[in-house]
Amino acid sequence: MNPTLDDRVREYREFIEAYLAELAHRFDGEPQKLLYDAMDYSLLAGGKRLRPMLVFEFCRQCGGDWRKSAPFAAALEMVHTYSLIHDDLPCMDNDSYRRGRLTNHKVYGEGIAVLAGDALLTDAFGVAASIELDVDMKLAISVLAQNAGSFGMVGGQVLDILSESRECTEREILDIQQRKTGALINAACVLGVIAGGGSEQQIAAAAGYAGALGLAFQIRDDMLDVIGDAKELGKATGADAGKNTFVRLYGLEKCEELVERYTRTAICCLDVFTDTEFLTALANSLTKRTN
Repeated sequence: MNPTLDDRVREYREFIEAYLAELAHRFDGEPQKLLYDAMDYSLLAGGKRLRPMLVFEFCRQCGGDWRKSAPFAAALEMVHTYSLIHDDLPCMDNDSYRRGRLTNHKVYGEGIAVLAGDALLTDAFGVAASIELDVDMKLAISVLAQNAGSFGMVGGQVLDILSESRECTEREILDIQQRKTGALINAACVLGVIAGGGSEQQIAAAAGYAGALGLAFQIRDDMLDVIGDAKELGKATGADAGKNTFVRLYGLEKCEELVERYTRTAICCLDVFTDTEFLTALANSLTKRTN
């Protein structure tokens, strides 16, 4: 990305980091402080903050004040963080490191880690509902719930578990990843449009961008599990060697082609918006990322 776009990424990240940090200190005086410590340990651990950036940018694209969309952005990051805490548990992926440090259950124990995830998910809806914009809140909460729950991310995780003992078809892998990874990216883009007061046409375009971007993002993730550097990734590589990934299905060379194809498709969905340089550059940067 060029310096101007880098500046916007930095602005969005710094804003959401400060917003999340402020949320984290609301309950410092509560007796269940250990729970909040565990929640904050993972929520404030950094990361790409891709989903908040998408909320902010699509809100801006629709003429809204992107800063006021922060409750939607934070809610999505809370849901995403809860999913990572639960993914890392021994009953799921049994990972010891996330973003370069010990996973939540390794620090706080399995019980507290489960409850930290539960609290992040539940509290996310309260944070989303606190938005001070004149939006269709029924639609917004529905988008968040459908993409986070059984129709979306959780449904994809279940399909992933059910696929562990057999080799999946292309359609089955797409069904998994469009839900497990793609759903929250979809929610981010669509919620951004809702926050900005966008039209139904813009919601459809944002969903199209999200669907293609989510696939490109996941395929690149699968590639990095094979060719990435564990130190740069902040977690072990090769963890997905026995799983039904795009790399296992297609091989690295075809995956590279698919990442580029889905990225182009995502960019083509932006025609209904103006000033799409940032969203275009963001999609292209995710294609080439190393972490």
